[in-house]
Amino acid sequence: MVALDFDFCIMARILAIDYGKKRTGLAVTDVLQIIANGLATVPTHTLIDYILDFVKREPVERIVVGLPKQMDNRPSENMVRIEPFVNRLRKLLPDISVEYVDERFTSVLAHQAMLDGGLKKKDRQRKELVDEISATIILQSYMESRRVKGFYNEM
Repeated sequence: MVALDFDFCIMARILAIDYGKKRTGLAVTDVLQIIANGLATVPTHTLIDYILDFVKREPVERIVVGLPKQMDNRPSENMVRIEPFVNRLRKLLPDISVEYVDERFTSVLAHQAMLDGGLKKKDRQRKELVDEISATIILQSYMESRRVKGFYNEM
């Protein structure tokens, strides 16, 4: 019998934020940064405390925040709330990189994912679920863009 020794490369998680005026959806990767999972939807006024508590319990390498843009690439009205939040986050967590990710169409994609998943109309109307799924889509988009960049950098 041969003993196998596996050396796993354990990384820190990536946390994604779909920032909203009242509620904010959160998603997180597994420690290998392979899978994006919905984490929670929290009242926005408690968001900083929630994130600070989360990073105390879990290693987080990076935070990605949905960048709200209009179709013509101009910032949407929510940007006036997101920018101060991101600046505060960077100040409170200077060792964690905070990046923006284009969030256009995430709500539409979240609703489509709910339809494709067979959720009943009552469940699809739960805005907190839409926010969490939107954060998951933002995170998945970020992860896929990193894979594509890595692929082209290897060429």
